Amino acid sequence: MSELVTYQINDGIVTLTLNSPENRNPISDADMIEALLDALERLEADPQARVAILTGAGSAFSSGGNVKKMGAAGGLNDATAPVKTRRNYKTGIQRIPLAFEKLEVPVIAAVNGPAVGAGCDLACMCDIRIAGERAWFAESFVKLGIIPGDGGAWLLQRVVGFSKAAEMALTGDRVGAEEALACGLVSRVVADDTLLDEARALAARIAANPPQAVRMTKRLLWSARSSRLDTVLEMSAAMQALAHTTDDHDEAVAAFIDKRDPKFSGQ
Repeated sequence: MSELVTYQINDGIVTLTLNSPENRNPISDADMIEALLDALERLEADPQARVAILTGAGSAFSSGGNVKKMGAAGGLNDATAPVKTRRNYKTGIQRIPLAFEKLEVPVIAAVNGPAVGAGCDLACMCDIRIAGERAWFAESFVKLGIIPGDGGAWLLQRVVGFSKAAEMALTGDRVGAEEALACGLVSRVVADDTLLDEARALAARIAANPPQAVRMTKRLLWSARSSRLDTVLEMSAAMQALAHTTDDHDEAVAAFIDKRDPKFSGQ
């Protein structure tokens, strides 16, 4: 059986690929949840990892929930006991956004096709999103008579703002790549056949920077989403005190003065 999430690293860039193309890469099944969580844990612990790209195998980024299992044995819903359904969400798919929140390695979503329901929310869990021309997004839970059970109500509005998030969540309508660009859901749209090359080029520009500074910057950005200004300033002062003591800071200053390219060690 092939890996449900593949993990490849090259020059500090990790590529994570959802690898269930025959089902369009759903992320609600227990085995996929565990595979994705294992990959994220490995990513955070990998001393060589400086940045990651998340994409989907085949023609879809992620179809989100496995609709075929809704209401059936093995799905998140337990029709006989709502309290079990609540537990299934908390011990299942809701662990994914919490794992992304803990990550300090930046993640770029390379959206290569449909990102539907929880798949749309998965893209929003990433720090940067770029899309191929055939990509589209849908916060489509309402079409199935359910709600975003995976944190989408928190995630989506922080990416596109409340009004657009409400429009997407309450209609369930598709948002094409160009509309996604216009509303800030993605930062760029590229040709489908260059998507991974573009993602790798962007990742390389991130990986070229001092890795500890990159990780602390990401932590500040995530903390600032739901913190007061004075809290973020306090955290910034503490992290800056650490950053000033690193070898990479000394190297960056020396390289600037010497007018040469820096060589960062991660120390």
